[in-house]
Amino acid sequence: MIDKNTQDMVILVDRNDREIGYEEKMKPHKEGRLHRAFSVFVFNSDGKMLLQQRAKSKYHSGGLWTNTCCSHPRKGEKTEEAAHRRLSEEMGFDCPLEERFTFIYKAKLDRGLTEHEFDHVFTGTYDGEVKPNPEEADGYDWVSIADLKDGMKKNPQNYTVWFKIALPKVLENL
Repeated sequence: MIDKNTQDMVILVDRNDREIGYEEKMKPHKEGRLHRAFSVFVFNSDGKMLLQQRAKSKYHSGGLWTNTCCSHPRKGEKTEEAAHRRLSEEMGFDCPLEERFTFIYKAKLDRGLTEHEFDHVFTGTYDGEVKPNPEEADGYDWVSIADLKDGMKKNPQNYTVWFKIALPKVLENL
């Protein structure tokens, strides 16, 4: 059982993903401290990727298009369990997921924040109904890889920084 007081905590890690502490979510984003995260990429049986348009009200990168869902595991929560939890909370469904790879990135964001994450990347396949949580997503779209690459080339400013970094690695590891 996860303690409700730890819901807004992130897990600080070293470059080998070993836990070194916990902090309230906003502090590491203001200070650029390395913390554990995950990104979920869901495809349908036609090979289209489910994109999420982040809610404009999000604390960073609002209104931008990104992978199906992403977040941070809570203290005491396994990363894969967190990926399933957030997929359900953000997009209104769950599906089998497979961890494909991890990577570390650091990037300046809007609102004076820095994202510095040890990111665990999961993929899954799903063909059912999508019911995005309006507090998390303003919209969604199933997009072919060709159309996605074209859109990212023409309008890179419309996509989150981590999505632009992770997508080529996801496509390599499918």
